[in-house]
Amino acid sequence: MRYFLFLLLLIAGGNASAKDWKLNSPNGAIVITLSAGQTLSWSVSYKQQPVLLPSTLSMTLGDGQVLGRDPKLVKATTRSVNGIIEAAVPVKTRIIPEVFNELRLQWKGNYTLVIRAYNDGVAYRFETSLPASTIEVRSEQADFNFSDNHRVFWPTETNKEFLSHFESLYKDSVLAAFDSSKHGALPFLVKVAHGPSLLVTESDLHDYPNLFLKGTSGNKLEATFPKVILGQQQVGDRQIKITQLASYIAKTNGNRNFPWRCIAIAPDDNSLLENNLVYKLASPSVITSTAWIKPGKVAWDWWNANNIYGVDFEAGLNTATYKYFIDFAAAYGLEYIVLDEGWSASTTNLLQSRKEIDLPELVAYGKSKGVSLILWALWDPLDKDMANVLDQFARWGVKGVKVDFMARADQYMVNYYERVAAEAAKRELLVDLHGAFKPVGLNRKYPNVLNYEGVRGLENDKWGDEITPRHDVTLPFTRMAAGPMDYTPGAMRNATRINFRSVFTEPMSQGTRAHQAAMYVIYEAPLQMLADNPSSYLKEPDFTSVIAQVPTVWDTTIAIAGEAGSYVAIARKKGNNWYIGAMTDWNERTLPVSLTFLGKGNYRMTAIEDGINANQHAADYRRTEKTVTAGEELKIFLKKGGGWLAILKPE
Repeated sequence: MRYFLFLLLLIAGGNASAKDWKLNSPNGAIVITLSAGQTLSWSVSYKQQPVLLPSTLSMTLGDGQVLGRDPKLVKATTRSVNGIIEAAVPVKTRIIPEVFNELRLQWKGNYTLVIRAYNDGVAYRFETSLPASTIEVRSEQADFNFSDNHRVFWPTETNKEFLSHFESLYKDSVLAAFDSSKHGALPFLVKVAHGPSLLVTESDLHDYPNLFLKGTSGNKLEATFPKVILGQQQVGDRQIKITQLASYIAKTNGNRNFPWRCIAIAPDDNSLLENNLVYKLASPSVITSTAWIKPGKVAWDWWNANNIYGVDFEAGLNTATYKYFIDFAAAYGLEYIVLDEGWSASTTNLLQSRKEIDLPELVAYGKSKGVSLILWALWDPLDKDMANVLDQFARWGVKGVKVDFMARADQYMVNYYERVAAEAAKRELLVDLHGAFKPVGLNRKYPNVLNYEGVRGLENDKWGDEITPRHDVTLPFTRMAAGPMDYTPGAMRNATRINFRSVFTEPMSQGTRAHQAAMYVIYEAPLQMLADNPSSYLKEPDFTSVIAQVPTVWDTTIAIAGEAGSYVAIARKKGNNWYIGAMTDWNERTLPVSLTFLGKGNYRMTAIEDGINANQHAADYRRTEKTVTAGEELKIFLKKGGGWLAILKPE
């Protein structure tokens, strides 16, 4: 009431000439100030500490109108929401509190600025009701002027035309280290000295390009966008060369809502692990019946190169090999297998399988074992014949499509994602987006979109050494905070830092075996891969039977401890069972875990932990079992590049 009284007095007192508005979060910790002078700007404080200084926001249209320049107020309204969202496909949590205060400022010129303050973040968006049915957006100014030269985890991008798989490495640096020639993909993590952790990203993106941020050699980041592509040349089956760009970033409807520009605000890195801001800001589901959407675990072929062994047939892209994958999946209760690149007659012919693969036979065999199939598809051939290809997939009886190599973030590609999601949903097909930009809330609007890649994941171990334990414990606080990520964990060949080698057909990972195991709790992916060789998993049932039990969606998530680039520990609940995961960088650590979140009674805890010799032989692990109770404190010992996974079931 105090918040509303202050706001209403401010509006009434200043009438149409009012220059400043303040909007508090429901708990009062966050305050947004919107200023209207020659331009619109916003600033943000957290617990009375300035974190975002006045930052200009505007949109320039093709007819010369600039939304946010010399604004003249027409009407101001407020509302407060205190509800819940029940996620059709949960990730962090199934029930998500939706609690925010909102200010809507309508300006002369047929546009509105909407501002929201949540307890865990802030956001704004433009809405237009322009008379023109189609408008061009020439540019958008979205500044983030931070209060000091803060530490930043910079998601490095290098292609000036924004052609990228968006598999960022996060450079640990400071804001002023980056000039206007350096840009990064969202999300951005900014750590305020003696203050909160800020994650900058966007949500509810449709019919508009992705937002990127570039440096200024100071404390400010500025928006930059891919322009509309007017001309391109095909290079091979999956790349393009841009020959002509438009002078605008979008051509779109004049009556619409534009994407949310948002900042998740947390008292520390650890609290970001529970943040659902992107999901909360996204459009609600347009799929009325979602019972057919089934998350699950996947036996994946590409990382292990179909290189199974100990069998009496020649392994490869053939029916016998995939029946072996199905048998493995069935033995451990995995719901799916993926047939990745190579299953089809060619990468451009998705209507026919290669002659060595009898796809109807595999679908029938999988059905008899309770295992479904997901097929890989190159994005462009799917784009050119989407209805026929997806109809064929549905006729075959497969359950999903893994769409790959989009490697763009312009308006056309954003629309392509939504078109794939909608067409797949019509046929009750799941979607896994690879070669993709980060999640922007499409998985709420279309819950059949279960996974996004857009992450420098395990596959990169096949050709490089960048996927270090430090990288692994950076991702939960950066890329994963935007939504699900298909990192594809599960390496069975594990190496210390000195012993790691890149091997394409028999790859290994950096860090310990338990480090890989912990990813099944820590990394969010409703379609979660077991990336390594089924032959290797079958040889170690004590290990495989544990990771195979871990769910892929969660009722509850509790952040235990964490710091970006150093360590992470999370507890998650599904049904009556609890699951705990912890990982560290190349430093050994002991992490205390208090089991205060457990219910009454005893729990049987099965754990995968680093073996005593894991610093020398990274694959060394041990499986332990013990009984624990609520309130008990565990001491988790993590070796270099180590990890820990536990499953706790009521006795």
